[in-house]
Amino acid sequence: MSKLRLLFVKEAQASYISHLDLMRTFQRVFPRTGLEISHSQGFHPHPILSIVLPLPVGQSSQCELLDFTVEQETDGAGVPELLNPGFPKGLRVLECYPAVRPVKELASIRAKVEFLYDNGVPPDTVEQLGGLFSRESIVIQKKTKRRALADVDIRPMIRELTFTEREQAVKALAVVQAQNPGLNPALLGEAIRRELPECAPDFVRVRRLELIDQEGAIFR
Repeated sequence: MSKLRLLFVKEAQASYISHLDLMRTFQRVFPRTGLEISHSQGFHPHPILSIVLPLPVGQSSQCELLDFTVEQETDGAGVPELLNPGFPKGLRVLECYPAVRPVKELASIRAKVEFLYDNGVPPDTVEQLGGLFSRESIVIQKKTKRRALADVDIRPMIRELTFTEREQAVKALAVVQAQNPGLNPALLGEAIRRELPECAPDFVRVRRLELIDQEGAIFR
């Protein structure tokens, strides 16, 4: 028996595949590998596979991880080449390797966040955003696991944040807390709408770039 980890890309139209449909897609394509996916025990056995930090619908990523267990002894070599022809456009496996590191070592997400403005960036937006995210506290309303709204201070969950103005957009490079609790980078836009409505973007686009451990190194 082997526990393996996939590193995969989710982008373009695949960004809009829900978490549940993504799991179904992997289950449908896995037989191409010739590997026997391990199943849970009990009356309703299900494949043992899980996506580390599921990506919100509409966001893209070049660093998604999926863990799964197979009955064979293998290091996962050749698995990406077998899987990729069966995926929809925008979904692509880059690597498959033994899952050695526990997920609890994953600490942060590095992401590119684009704040898009249909009619151009309002004057002094970058300066105002810098001032906003320099505050000691930034409270927004966030949905809890029970779907209720609660006031949450997101400032302690922001590790790094820089802004650059482009034509009709402000681009941010953000490092945010990944779990316990994690911060969806798109909520930076919600903070702007709440605290600086005159600088509120018309749309927020997020792409995950890297997963990072507690030492600041890339998590794989």
